Amino acid sequence: MAELEPRNFLQPCLLLLLREQPDHGYELAARLRPMHDGDGDAGGVYRALRGLEKRGLVRSQWESSEVGPARRIYHITSEGLACLDAQARGLQHVDEALHVFLDRYAKVTGIGGPAAPGLAAQHAHAGASNGRFSGSR
Repeated sequence: MAELEPRNFLQPCLLLLLREQPDHGYELAARLRPMHDGDGDAGGVYRALRGLEKRGLVRSQWESSEVGPARRIYHITSEGLACLDAQARGLQHVDEALHVFLDRYAKVTGIGGPAAPGLAAQHAHAGASNGRFSGSR
């Protein structure tokens, strides 16, 4: 079974992390892991950051360190804040649609539902195939 993964979810995640605080790429990759079901590819994070910088959504500056090499610190820009706000609104619509889907799925299968989060675990427990549904809430 093919996995369902949100496309382009890395960008809003990085913008949100940078709204919380400026950071360097390696630390952003570490902070990203709980939010993003990616493989933790630091190279992908750096590529995404360069793309965001080219679009004017983030800016970076080199920060020297007394203990190690200089590192590039990323900051969200005002354009990045506006983009993040728009993406968050779009994700709210996706979240609402996912809730409707999962509630209807629960009604026809008896698996999941509002009072029983963790659809993937319930599905595996019910003896279903070992496919994974990464869109559970």
